[in-house]
Amino acid sequence: MAIESDKLRDRLDRATAHLDPPYAVVDLAAFDGNAAALAERAAGKPVRIASKSVRARDLIGRALGRPGWRGVMAFTLPEALWLVRAGVTDDALVAYPTADRGALAALAADPVLATAVTLMIDGTDQLDLVDAVCPPGRRPELRVCLDLDASWRPLGGRVHVGVRRSPVHSAQAAGALAATVAGRAGFRLVGLMAYEAQIAGLGDAPPGRALLGSAIRLAQRRSYRELLARRGAAVAAVREHADLEFVNGGGTGSVAATSADPAVTEVTAGSGLYGPTLFDAYRAWRPTPAAAFACAVVRRPGPGLATVLGGGWIASGPAEDSRLPRPWLPAGLKLIGTEGAGEVQTPLAGAAAGALRVGDRVWFRHAKAGELCEHVNELHLVEGDAVVATVPTYRGEGHAFL
Repeated sequence: MAIESDKLRDRLDRATAHLDPPYAVVDLAAFDGNAAALAERAAGKPVRIASKSVRARDLIGRALGRPGWRGVMAFTLPEALWLVRAGVTDDALVAYPTADRGALAALAADPVLATAVTLMIDGTDQLDLVDAVCPPGRRPELRVCLDLDASWRPLGGRVHVGVRRSPVHSAQAAGALAATVAGRAGFRLVGLMAYEAQIAGLGDAPPGRALLGSAIRLAQRRSYRELLARRGAAVAAVREHADLEFVNGGGTGSVAATSADPAVTEVTAGSGLYGPTLFDAYRAWRPTPAAAFACAVVRRPGPGLATVLGGGWIASGPAEDSRLPRPWLPAGLKLIGTEGAGEVQTPLAGAAAGALRVGDRVWFRHAKAGELCEHVNELHLVEGDAVVATVPTYRGEGHAFL
């Protein structure tokens, strides 16, 4: 393993020898391999790319050009409009409800956008907001998708396992909302989504925590069985009022399990293309690390220590160690507990720290996928030991959607 790590470090160092850190790279062989593996795990059902996990138009397009990938799950409406206008996709599902009046006005004013973009809803108040921006008689029919809450609520709902998203939890509630949408002018219900975050976004093998891993796997099995029945019933209830084009579910961590649900017609994935550190804690499938960023060693504060400039690229979520970037190459480095990963400097210890010299690169992996791109304007695409292209991130194109 150490030999392979040394080879990988040497290859990345050679490929980027002309660059000055900090910078980020994507290894195209790993990216393409992950894309193929995710499509295979989907077992014939199309994979919709979660754009927030990629945040680079060229790489979104690269994934969509591969077999098994179709459509984008955007994380904001302005982003969805931009991707459609840019020709990246003609099928953009907005993953979250929106209150962006300007973007809603733009959507309502353009019949082409209205046929390509699907809004997410979980209540009538979101429909009311759309109507307030542009009444039904003055706009094309807008596509909407119902967000079914996929969390697990055992013990009569006294326990909540999963994220807190939609208030629509039961099949009865889903059917009632579908009936309401069907009766509203200016809207067409075309899809249903249920994101099982407690399965797709929670690693079932946390390092060094075997008992916790066992508990997570037990909860995930029971949650999956409950959702299998409830999602199927919800889809049936909604289909009584709408001709659904798609039923979406899952994420990188549950592609195989979600695609096995007969009620689901497509799955979503995105993080698995880059392979961030949070997915190191999964047993079923672990993506090959494809994205990384490099920082330069700028000082040696003491024996066995090396400090890089910057490095504090923290991921969102609970404020804990799992959200810190991980020093990756050379192997044998670790963050210092009293400082962690800092905005201006990151001291590193460990077996490899003593051999580092000023000017050397240290390679890090981000905890989450697309958030890496909020720190750089471009991604350098590596094949073998060469940078073969440099493409802009959303930030590099002047966009910070959220």
